[in-house]
Amino acid sequence: MINITLPDGSVREYEKNSTPMDVAMSISHGLARNVISASFNGKTVETKTPLTTDGNLTLYTFEQPEGKKAFWHSSAHVLAQAIQQLYPGVKLTIGPAIENGFYYDIDFGEHKVSETDFPKIEQRFLELARGKHEFTLREVSKADALAKYKEEGNPFKVELIENLNDGEITFCDHDDFTDLCRGGHIPNTGILKAVKVMSAAGAYWRGDEKNPQLTRIYGISFPKAKMLTEYLELLELAKQRDHRKLGKELELFTFSQKVGQGLPLWLPKGAALRSRLEDFLKKAQKKAGYEMVMTPHIGQKELYVTSGHYEKYGEDSFQPIKTPKMDEEFLLKPMNCPHHCEVYNYKPWSYKELPKRYAEFGTVYRYEQSGELHGMTRVRCFTQDDAHIFCTPDQLDQEFKDVIDLVLYVFGSLGFEDFTAQVSLRDPENPSKYIGSDENWNKAENAIINAAKEKGLNYVIETGEAAFYGPKLDFMVKDALGRSWQLGTIQVDYNLPERFDLTYKGSDNAEHRPVMIHRAPFGSMERFIAVLLEHTGGNFPLWLMPEQVIILPISEKYQKYAEKVSGLLENSEIRTLIDDRSEKTGRKIRDAEVSKVPYMIIVGEKEEGEESVSVRKHGEGDLGTFSINDFIKHISDEVAKTLVTFNK
Repeated sequence: MINITLPDGSVREYEKNSTPMDVAMSISHGLARNVISASFNGKTVETKTPLTTDGNLTLYTFEQPEGKKAFWHSSAHVLAQAIQQLYPGVKLTIGPAIENGFYYDIDFGEHKVSETDFPKIEQRFLELARGKHEFTLREVSKADALAKYKEEGNPFKVELIENLNDGEITFCDHDDFTDLCRGGHIPNTGILKAVKVMSAAGAYWRGDEKNPQLTRIYGISFPKAKMLTEYLELLELAKQRDHRKLGKELELFTFSQKVGQGLPLWLPKGAALRSRLEDFLKKAQKKAGYEMVMTPHIGQKELYVTSGHYEKYGEDSFQPIKTPKMDEEFLLKPMNCPHHCEVYNYKPWSYKELPKRYAEFGTVYRYEQSGELHGMTRVRCFTQDDAHIFCTPDQLDQEFKDVIDLVLYVFGSLGFEDFTAQVSLRDPENPSKYIGSDENWNKAENAIINAAKEKGLNYVIETGEAAFYGPKLDFMVKDALGRSWQLGTIQVDYNLPERFDLTYKGSDNAEHRPVMIHRAPFGSMERFIAVLLEHTGGNFPLWLMPEQVIILPISEKYQKYAEKVSGLLENSEIRTLIDDRSEKTGRKIRDAEVSKVPYMIIVGEKEEGEESVSVRKHGEGDLGTFSINDFIKHISDEVAKTLVTFNK
């Protein structure tokens, strides 16, 4: 007999060689119907894998990320089988699950695939799925595996196998299809009830442009047809909220091929919106004791060699700028922190003067590959709401928790209420990715975990997601469409203070090393505004809107009254625009709705005579007639509801 420990801590006894599915059946038939994957002692296993020792078992359904991964990975196998049947002679490479669905990279040879082929691929996929074929994993010797793919003339699989050893090569079989695979499958193909081939794109083998170009087929599948319908509806809604579309319609930003890919141009309305966000954070930062600094957009190469950024970013970043002076090189700064270390270094400090909190809206530059650029969410030039806190080890805990409070204030003021904190730790299997000693990393990681616990955050731990110089607390925010975005970040760093030889004089009159906290509640202005656009659909909180009120005079006879009303509103710091075009009022209202201006004021003979305004609200319609003072109070009250004061 073996003892199986379940996630709730309960321990059950089973016959040796029982499977995860046997365990599910013993709990309930309903659970067994929904279980599609499992892990045993932290390792992914099949639902029919024999369990031979005591251990911890977790069962997954489609509702869990691990279940989706197995579901979509298994779907990639069926997709490959369908394509292999429809296009004889294709060469398969790899087909992983991704965040939403899966893909398979394929060498189609002489075959051509376009969007018109997607329906027949989907049809064949479902025909194969209905066969309810079981997925079976089996170990294969390296010699036999190589022989199979050499006989098939598939150099891609041969290359993969040549980098593996005997004892770590497995094939997955279902129906008449076999593929090289590490495992992690659903019980059988019959669970796959709905599929959609989303797109086809070019992809280099192993991501190297020197290698052959393949065709990447993207797909997504679900255990119910209704779920696919809902997903496609969500995608359509996402298209309407695409920040690139809204940014153009609302005249916030643009891009120019002459300026360069990934280099955004902020238009007047966008620049004003961005400025309001900066002012919002600056006010809160001032209350929290931050001091604003400004640093250059470039620095000597040696600065980034010292910090370690050149080693980590150098090859993939903008190349050094050479000057007329021999051997002098500068870099566009990839991060603000090396500059802030030198700001701290401008004079000696005592422990009585710490912490020092330096903040800057600093623009940084990274040469992202053109294929990875995406609107404002992935650019080559972006401005971080950066700050660095230099404190004593005794101050670290409170300073970190204070930064968490600031991040939560930002999210609350902008309507981001659904988020998870992610504690990002180093990858113990890949120490070369990081700088610094194990001792410093252990202290930093423990500090973040303790702060997250004390603040009562809903957090998860992700191994391998740390920055190269230290662990971090990332905030994963869900938008109105349920998509997850990484926005604010806080990082603890013992390494840069060592690399820059930062010190302070302690109470013992000796020199000590400060601890450094990196923090950016927005992350970057570009990405944050893009996410905020898609989250709100362009209907920002009233305090942030580029224009809060538009005045629509019903004819030019009432232009002067419109200007009087505008002046009174502007005196109360209400951003106002007058639509004085010679268009009908109905057309002006429709245009204001498209522009998402929150409030429309209509003025004519009645309003002028009564010193009043007729008010409409975007998306809601007519609100009735207000005196000008009452309308000003209405606006002020709405702003006050969302823009609360930050209390340190």
